[in-house]
Amino acid sequence: MLYALHEYAYYTASPLRMAAQMTRNFWGSDANPGAKTGIGRTLYASAELFSNVTRRYGKPEWGLDTVRIGDTDVRIRINEIWSSPWCRLLNFQRDSADLRRAGKRTIDPAVLIVAPLSGHYATLLRGTVEAFLPDHDVYITDWTNARQVPVLEGRFDFYSYIDHVADMLRAIGPRPHVVAVCQPGPPTLAAACLMAEDNDPSRPASMTFIGSPIDARLAPTVTNHLAEDKPFTWFRSNMIHTVPLPYPGAGRRVYPGFVQLYSFMSMNQDRHNDAHWNYFKDLVSGDGDGAAKHLEFYDEYLSVLDLTEEFYLQTIDLVFQTFALPRGLLNHRGRPVRPDQIRDIGLMTVEGEKDDISGVGQTQAAHKLCSNIPDDRKLLYVQEGAGHYGVFNGRRYRTEIYPRIRDFVLKNEAAVGAA
Repeated sequence: MLYALHEYAYYTASPLRMAAQMTRNFWGSDANPGAKTGIGRTLYASAELFSNVTRRYGKPEWGLDTVRIGDTDVRIRINEIWSSPWCRLLNFQRDSADLRRAGKRTIDPAVLIVAPLSGHYATLLRGTVEAFLPDHDVYITDWTNARQVPVLEGRFDFYSYIDHVADMLRAIGPRPHVVAVCQPGPPTLAAACLMAEDNDPSRPASMTFIGSPIDARLAPTVTNHLAEDKPFTWFRSNMIHTVPLPYPGAGRRVYPGFVQLYSFMSMNQDRHNDAHWNYFKDLVSGDGDGAAKHLEFYDEYLSVLDLTEEFYLQTIDLVFQTFALPRGLLNHRGRPVRPDQIRDIGLMTVEGEKDDISGVGQTQAAHKLCSNIPDDRKLLYVQEGAGHYGVFNGRRYRTEIYPRIRDFVLKNEAAVGAA
């Protein structure tokens, strides 16, 4: 019912949104002599703000057409190399002729970036991908909005996620590297455990976990307390809703993107209120740069997707309530998941000193679990001053975190080659 009411509210507001767009266009036109007056700028800003707050945000574009390598702009083509109803595996293929002009004479390591399935689209990691492109053959998981998947396609749960990670590593080829950002840490580690135990030729050469809840018992945050304090039945009763028509997934039970977005924004409500007030003032004053930065951030932040009921609830249960992986209780399709079976996969963990989603200690717990990885193939790094978003995007990520990941990947690429 809530999902249907949300859709009803959106379409009911359409006349107001159209009126706001007309008002914005009228007072924003250079042909309008009153457009530059204080009243005109205020009316324009008010209409623009209303239009942006109430519009629907679709899946963002990658916008990665080229990457700078040395003094050369290398063209990028995004190819789909594997798919299921729930995910596409994308490869950011760099033009071979441009690579030669850039002086690239060797094959770069293949890296699978596992994007979080926790509300936002994979494009949230645009900055992460962009940093990797000069030095790696980059792949990423592009998860599907659950409301777009017909009920006849069946379920997608926590264990399906593990299978998907393993299948995508196999689609890439022998010994790729994997980087899991936030939520995918536990299922990615589980996939690596199973592949290592099977001596799978496509098991990762290295795995890097960034701000991941490997052991959510450690340094609990507000998010962790919410997951622990509420009984499991509360999440089923309050967070799960049915996709309405006309979406292809009509009838599917999901954790809706708009519910997730409300949860995200309520954690930092004052910050978002201030950001929109500053956006309004920038529009009034004509500060185009400030307004553009606001739009760039919120175009991504407000674009969300639905999660299947089974995946969301199992994640709450296994990761945040029973802590199945660190307690040795996680089983995958009848097989125990045993991190101590990993012996020849490098392990790096990255945490942010000010991370308010995955507290310091939750990610580095992987080092204790993976007790049979040699010390010279492990790296634990905590980024001073970085919050959750800052460990995979922004200046500190580009200048301090990514270079360490790059060097770690190269070191483990060499170790695999020498084996």
